Amino acid sequence: MAKVKKAFFCNSCGIESPKWFGRCTSCGEWSTCVEEVVSTTPSRGSSLGLSSSKRVGGNGGRAVAVQDIERSEVVRTSMSYGEVDRVLGGGLVAGSLVLIGGEPGIGKSTLALQIALHKEDYRVLYVSGEESAEQIKLRAERLGIRNNDCLILSETMVENIILQASEHTPKLLVIDSIQTLYSEKIESSPGSVSQVRECAALLLKFAKESSTPVFIIGHITKEGSIAGPKVLEHIVDVVFQFEGDSSTSYRILRSIKNRFGATSEIGVFEMRGDGLHEVSNPSEIFIPQHSEQLSGVAIGAAMEGARPYLIETQALVCATGYSVPQRSSNGFDYKRMGMLIAVLEKRLGFKLGQKDMFLNLVGGFKVADTGLDLAFVAAIISSALDVAIDDGICFAGEVGLSGEVRPAIRTIERVEEAARIGFRTIVVSSYARKSIETVVKKGRINVIYVGKVSDLARQLFSNE
Repeated sequence: MAKVKKAFFCNSCGIESPKWFGRCTSCGEWSTCVEEVVSTTPSRGSSLGLSSSKRVGGNGGRAVAVQDIERSEVVRTSMSYGEVDRVLGGGLVAGSLVLIGGEPGIGKSTLALQIALHKEDYRVLYVSGEESAEQIKLRAERLGIRNNDCLILSETMVENIILQASEHTPKLLVIDSIQTLYSEKIESSPGSVSQVRECAALLLKFAKESSTPVFIIGHITKEGSIAGPKVLEHIVDVVFQFEGDSSTSYRILRSIKNRFGATSEIGVFEMRGDGLHEVSNPSEIFIPQHSEQLSGVAIGAAMEGARPYLIETQALVCATGYSVPQRSSNGFDYKRMGMLIAVLEKRLGFKLGQKDMFLNLVGGFKVADTGLDLAFVAAIISSALDVAIDDGICFAGEVGLSGEVRPAIRTIERVEEAARIGFRTIVVSSYARKSIETVVKKGRINVIYVGKVSDLARQLFSNE
């Protein structure tokens, strides 16, 4: 009989402790300690079910010189979704473990089921611990069934799932969701730290030994991080975040971690009645749909990974009715907003200390690209002066603390995208002049060079 062992785990980061704690010593969170029963104390490597003579991706425990290691070619399989392939880095790699996280109701299950049903003659085992087979069938009929070799399994015991996968030998295994699975080796309830960790380890072992790619759907906490131990994100090969605003129909699949491709790539989808539809040209949904020119609106050329797109930035500056002015930012870093306000006050003499200020990115989009600084500065100046910016102008540049305008990363791609969409003029840093001379010589777009934010104000608002 296995010796029963009790341990304490942090619900936030998954750290294990032999005694109770009020504040986690690893992540610093309070009241996240839970007690769980562990049936056995696994030996090193046993959580993956590996013997000392055979380890996943190893060579029997022997050290090998790096030049003597044989490198196999990475074969990628297209999932017949251009946006999914883009975020994956060109396609799905055999034996990879992919984690998809997102808020409830955002469309994680819909995305996973569409991937399973979209590629024809591609055997997929779709496992659901949250819905019955009949419920999945109803949703599949609404989404459209193209793949007649998609198998549905309603199961929560991970050992049975791996047994079924071994029998049917699918080319893709989809798990919805990891928080509903449990292993008979662990006595705690499904969704606990130890269960999530053990189930993920068993799925990793299956994926690597059978070369079967596995998609895992994971829930997120109220703070926006993936629920369960942090080790879950460490052991998987790819981490995707499925984002979106419930008030809009657009969804963003964002790559946070990818061992087989670049991070910070995005895929854009639109949620409709018959499922998710790809948006191959995001600039069309993020540029303004109004016909008249409005103050406080500027178009910025942004980058996510290798994808350029244009997005509308909005600013509202008005007199405050409170002793402390309001500051609000939606989709843009709040601290960077404060930095831009300070630069405008110091370098342009704008009196914004007693002004309410609100910044917004359309479509519920969240961007960490510093290349949008120039667009936000232009929108703030436009709103403060109540003067509209010409709708044929867009902006790309980073603003420094001394008020200088620095070149945005991959400025030439941003200029090319603006020219492709049909913008007549783009404002960029004067330090990027050499890198975009080829685009300018073709006459596709007029370029205005600015070295400081004062140059921007003089170029666009000199008559005001």
